[in-house]
Amino acid sequence: MMAGRYQTAFKLYPYKKVAAQASGKIVRHPVVIVGGGPVGMTLALDLCQRGTPVLVLDDHDGVGLGSRAICFARRTLEIADRLGFGAALLDKGVRWEVGKVFYGADKVFEFNLSPEAGFKAPAFINLQQPYFEKFAVEQIRKEQAEGAPIEIRGCNEVVSVEDRGDYVRLCVDTPDGEYELEADWLIACDGARSPVREMLGLSFDGRVFEDNFLIADVMMKADFPPERWFWFEPAFEGAGQSALLHKQPDDIWRIDFQLGWDIDRKAELEPAKIRARVDAMLGPDAQYDLEWTSIYTFQCRRMEKFRHGSVLFAGDSAHQVSPFGARGANSGVQDAENLAWKLDLVVKGLAPQSLLDSYGEEREHGADENILNSTRATDFLTPKSDMSKIFRNAVLELAGKYAFARTMVNSGRLSVPCVYDGLSLNGDDELEGPHISRVGASCPDAPYDGAFLLDAFNGDFTLLAINAEVPELVEVDGICVNSIRIEKPDDALAVRYLGSQKSAVYLIRPDQHICARWPVYNEAKVRAALNHACGRE
Repeated sequence: MMAGRYQTAFKLYPYKKVAAQASGKIVRHPVVIVGGGPVGMTLALDLCQRGTPVLVLDDHDGVGLGSRAICFARRTLEIADRLGFGAALLDKGVRWEVGKVFYGADKVFEFNLSPEAGFKAPAFINLQQPYFEKFAVEQIRKEQAEGAPIEIRGCNEVVSVEDRGDYVRLCVDTPDGEYELEADWLIACDGARSPVREMLGLSFDGRVFEDNFLIADVMMKADFPPERWFWFEPAFEGAGQSALLHKQPDDIWRIDFQLGWDIDRKAELEPAKIRARVDAMLGPDAQYDLEWTSIYTFQCRRMEKFRHGSVLFAGDSAHQVSPFGARGANSGVQDAENLAWKLDLVVKGLAPQSLLDSYGEEREHGADENILNSTRATDFLTPKSDMSKIFRNAVLELAGKYAFARTMVNSGRLSVPCVYDGLSLNGDDELEGPHISRVGASCPDAPYDGAFLLDAFNGDFTLLAINAEVPELVEVDGICVNSIRIEKPDDALAVRYLGSQKSAVYLIRPDQHICARWPVYNEAKVRAALNHACGRE
């Protein structure tokens, strides 16, 4: 693997010896997060902004190697915006809405992921994962400067985990030797090979697909538009069964080649062989430098349960999907957002520990949805029989002429927010309102008051009242509910929240998912729905 500039960039939390190492005293922490990737840092930032003390342990002193995740979806951008670093992502990232699908040398069709206006965030940006982590850590540093209860310890590798029922004991290795600490709650955000999961002897089950994909990140000047280009059976020599081209910041372009199963990995990673493939795609006169290369296989796996007593798993440590569809990092950030508010309430004694079971319920549901979509994409990319391939190619040929066939083409169903339809925290849905804002869905953005609706949410429970009267502030057993009252809503907001109704009242969770909705305000129903959403019945 070639690392390029990522090998030494962004060392944001260099190792420092802490007092507990010298004293030998075992310190108990309310929340310890293992892993400083996008999921761990998003969760840590969310918790500290809520006032819950959090310690992050990472075995490196900064962001990891390689671009890895490169596509961040609208929901992830909205979460980052609420946490304070969304603008940095948008400033650095490459915005894109359009994708094009090719079969051989011919373009079959193109699609627009955001045909409707009225959203603050674009459908996607392309941005190398190290930048996402960098901007998250920079926001954490700002929070620290203002007194937020958060600490990051670099070069602190967790080498043993002992679950003691109502707390966890960890042994941590550092350049100065080992020390021990304890956690009321341990969150494992330590990746697909999760050492925490292995130390606890927990399974990670699923399917490994018999195929290999070559990543080549190249630096070049090119006039290609910022779009997602995907080829089935590309015409250029050596590309394999499929190829993908994506623009990233800093004149970096991500190229993926599908190589098949029976390959010599070492030989395929030889720079000369990689250059031959890239030259065939871009043309022999293309000028570029290889920045980072790797070979990966598709895996669709997850843990049976994401909560194990005082230990919870999030991101790739809990579930893994293929990268086509951008469902890995994006679903992991949604894990973090789902867990943060629930864990915060539990730590503060405002909700029972059983509320954390709903984290498992909802995000296991999300993982199943992502695995289903990812598996279908992989089966379409790599037909498992001659008949499947005949069917796949017929669909591609028809898609060039007929719109109905385009919905059957699967080059990776791109990440969308998970909807918690029918799950246990959902409350009343007494409004015959739009499907997009049904109970269990995340709030769709819309123009509001010269800005955007999601800008008005502050991470607390919120009552959204449209053409309806609600109190300015409701308190339910220590939990405050803020209110947003809107009269004469913008057309987009009315379409997304009212539909054909004249008025509406929504109760929105801290993670901006809708937990109940009614045509008018009813105090008893709001209180019941909030207590239900907090597991306090």
